[in-house]
Amino acid sequence: MTIRRLLLALALAGGFAGTLAAQTFIQMSDPQFGMFTKDADFAHETANLEFAIATANRLMPAFVVITGDLINKPTDAAQAAEYKRITAKLDPKIKLYSVPGNHDVGNEPTKESLAQYRERFGPDYYSFRSGDVAGVVLNSNLEKGAEKVPEEAAKMEAWFRNELERVKLAGARHIIVFQHISLFLKEPNEKDQYFNIPQVVRERYLRLLHEYGVQQVFAGHYHRNELGRDGDLEMVTSAPVGMPLGGAKSGLRVVTVKDGTVTHKFYDFGDLP
Repeated sequence: MTIRRLLLALALAGGFAGTLAAQTFIQMSDPQFGMFTKDADFAHETANLEFAIATANRLMPAFVVITGDLINKPTDAAQAAEYKRITAKLDPKIKLYSVPGNHDVGNEPTKESLAQYRERFGPDYYSFRSGDVAGVVLNSNLEKGAEKVPEEAAKMEAWFRNELERVKLAGARHIIVFQHISLFLKEPNEKDQYFNIPQVVRERYLRLLHEYGVQQVFAGHYHRNELGRDGDLEMVTSAPVGMPLGGAKSGLRVVTVKDGTVTHKFYDFGDLP
């Protein structure tokens, strides 16, 4: 399939419309170097992420966000170096935003693991602006499993409220949140499990999201695709660039912002040229 035919097909499917760089972004998740072989090597992950980055360079979105589990073993410097080597191939005109996952900072992060992540990859929560989109990146392991760093969790939650207020006043048309672990997979009142945020914390964050009119949260962690909804809020869980689970396939999600709406579609690597 030619690039021209691909872009036409995406436009008809709601994947692309208008000026690509101004109106689209790509979500990738869980490259997770080392997962395929339980940290024996990361050749498969290298091939997958290189293909994903090359695809982004062809499609030229405004930005790429990688929603966590950049590596599989937080203490493995070689995995981290390979992630940084490949993502450095992204066209300089495309912004890259990395999000921490539980395999990057630990299921129960510590001051040391947070410091290591920040030194390697940068801040673990922050915001950015791209046209009509204000992106807010959260460290979901400070929502789940923060028993060893409660002060860090409280600091991020307070920052999140203030940041939502700030970007709202700045006139952002779309506030979109990116994190690794989904707030919920299907239903906002679903039971606590490994793949979601505990309900007691989830309820606080959902109240904030609704208060500030956030309509999309993009996450990964599940290694499969899932869509959930809480009123106007859409919870989008994306399958991985790396190793999929449960019959899913590796791929990436293309998101289009147009005419005040946000639409998206996940593409298996086999669906791309």
